[in-house]
Amino acid sequence: MGIKILFLFFVILSNNIEARPISYSGGSTLMGFSDNMMDSIYYHYSPTYKYSIGIESVQNKYFNENYSYIRFTYLLNRKNTQTSQRNLYFQSGLSSKGLDNYFYGVHGDWETRRWFLGFGLKEVESAYRNYSDKYYQVGVAPYLGEYGDLHTWILIKTKVNSLTNKTSTYPVLKFFKGNFLIELGYNNKTEWDTHLMYRF
Repeated sequence: MGIKILFLFFVILSNNIEARPISYSGGSTLMGFSDNMMDSIYYHYSPTYKYSIGIESVQNKYFNENYSYIRFTYLLNRKNTQTSQRNLYFQSGLSSKGLDNYFYGVHGDWETRRWFLGFGLKEVESAYRNYSDKYYQVGVAPYLGEYGDLHTWILIKTKVNSLTNKTSTYPVLKFFKGNFLIELGYNNKTEWDTHLMYRF
């Protein structure tokens, strides 16, 4: 709960951001995630637009433990057209719990000013149990904002986690303006699913 309060404070203080896991060259990003499985705070620095390195502090609710990841994200592919952008990223993390505890995966998105598609596939190696975590998103912007406006997306998200063997599908609202982004989703299986981002 403390993570949510911290990032809501940042949002209140806020005044062009895209939901990208790599910043511009020399930029930094601070993110918070929370759902029924874990809470985390993640900071990364991008030496170039192609990759980022960072550290993530995790409170794992499922295994009831705390640990950190050293994380690396790499832009595998980007395609820009006059009306759309496509991105594909490799992600990985090495845990403070030792070399046998790590994750790797891919995530990507395709979007126009009106439509959005996204996905993430993550394999986690753990001393307790190996598992996979997946999500898929599709969304639409109810209006087309100009540069500097508050932008809004209405999405449907499906999450699949092999630890719980449950699939959950629920609505998500995404807002971004200036250097801040917030995503909020909820259903009775996953409870709150939140993602907050500040880029500087």
